[in-house]
Amino acid sequence: MKFLEGHTVGIDLGTTYSAIAMLDHDGNPKVLQNADGRDITPSVVLLDEDRVVVGPSFERISVANPDSIVEAIKREMGNKNFYVVYQNKKLTPEFISALILKKMKQDAEKIIGPIANAVITVPYYFNDVRRKATQDAGRIAGLNVIDIINEPTAATLAYAWSKGELGRADLKAEERTILVYDLGGGTFDVTVVRYTPTSFRVLATDGDVMLGGLDWSKRLSDHLVEQFKRKFGVDPSEDPETMLTFHQEAEDAKRDLSSKMQVPISVYYKGNTLSVSLTRTEYERMTADLLQRTKDTTELVLQQSGVAPGTLDELVLVGGSTYMPVVEQMLREICQREPSRALAPERAVAEGAAIHAAILQARNGVNTGGIVDVVQKRLNSVKTTDVNSHSLGIKISDPKDKTRKINHIMIPKNSPIPHNVKQRFGTNTDGQQRIHVEILEGDAIDPAACELIGDFRITNLPQSLPKGSPIEITYSYDASGRISATAKELTGNNQASAEIVRDSGLNEGQITDALSTLQNEYDVE
Repeated sequence: MKFLEGHTVGIDLGTTYSAIAMLDHDGNPKVLQNADGRDITPSVVLLDEDRVVVGPSFERISVANPDSIVEAIKREMGNKNFYVVYQNKKLTPEFISALILKKMKQDAEKIIGPIANAVITVPYYFNDVRRKATQDAGRIAGLNVIDIINEPTAATLAYAWSKGELGRADLKAEERTILVYDLGGGTFDVTVVRYTPTSFRVLATDGDVMLGGLDWSKRLSDHLVEQFKRKFGVDPSEDPETMLTFHQEAEDAKRDLSSKMQVPISVYYKGNTLSVSLTRTEYERMTADLLQRTKDTTELVLQQSGVAPGTLDELVLVGGSTYMPVVEQMLREICQREPSRALAPERAVAEGAAIHAAILQARNGVNTGGIVDVVQKRLNSVKTTDVNSHSLGIKISDPKDKTRKINHIMIPKNSPIPHNVKQRFGTNTDGQQRIHVEILEGDAIDPAACELIGDFRITNLPQSLPKGSPIEITYSYDASGRISATAKELTGNNQASAEIVRDSGLNEGQITDALSTLQNEYDVE
């Protein structure tokens, strides 16, 4: 791990809001404010005719061309088929995310000076392709990405630090078990973590990268559209500019209903005004299925972790969408305890990323910017163990039906990482010279329902090998979640070559070109 000259920060690159943080001289994580004096920056990009605006105000958005507004780009990370055309260029999700990162970086640099290194967070349920896309975005933004950390792990670090426990080798090594429920603007994770002051171990995790507060807001805006059509016979969804207003009204109403039992909503289209009064009960009823999805996942993770709900030491809420009272009520029933508000839901992940960044600095003997020695020693003593959020397998012929391909899982989900496994397979034909292995992420038996994340070829097999000759494949999952594979032909005990060919992500040339384009052609405000 190489650190460059300059400050090291932690960044929460969120679907709806993002934040950047670092440790102050006393060793406490502090979120760095943006140019508007706010702790969080909207993850919205306005591609105006002559400039790029990150986090524009609603007033600015309301007069802009809807086609020039990019929101929730985090949901497209790793999607090689998604792009936005701007000034005759195709902007990838990595590039658009880099615009957000560049804005936060340049705002923070006005406060602390040059920033070089960063830890960036991702949902635990991000697969390898999405993680690499996030790392690429950081590099395009001019950051040396020293690590990608899971959001619940970051939140746990922030929680233990806020309790004065993290890195305290002088405290009793008593284990505590907490559940981190992270419902953000666009993604959802739930994770069970067991920790002592100096060690963190994830027991189980699951989530949904396409579920978050945006879906609650959209459900309400869709309801308003249906009410409008029923009352006036016109369809507001035909006009993108009107729908921006509908979405904003829905978002405001959702937030207000967290503290009020009833809110008035008024929307306008083609000379008609719809005014309704929405109760919290009505809103919870129309979004009940969304909450149920998070409930099912929470119960599943508790089951997979082997932790009885009533034995949890803490239930930690992360993400702005956890302010909805119905979320607290649901979790109170499942976990049999009061949810904790020990952390600020919007800042906790960035603060945890900053702590992790400082831990990496301390572990690598890097100057942590004046943090007192006792804090640096505490950080250096912390060890973390994660699990993989997706099963890892390969495509093989079904032993019961050779004409059918199946996903053979080698490393099940929720296995501790780093993880190393060896398994034996047989050649399919006499005299086989090479083997093509496709790497899959997912739990489904059908390979088509899994994510193809790459492949490798085993070559140079000995001549005249009989069918069924043993091939030993070693599968490795390192601490950062990256995958490698090697293979050995056991008849002649010859080592075979193995090469990972990633199915997605930018290559070095594309990253270099994008970095140059961002630095030289785009002024971000």
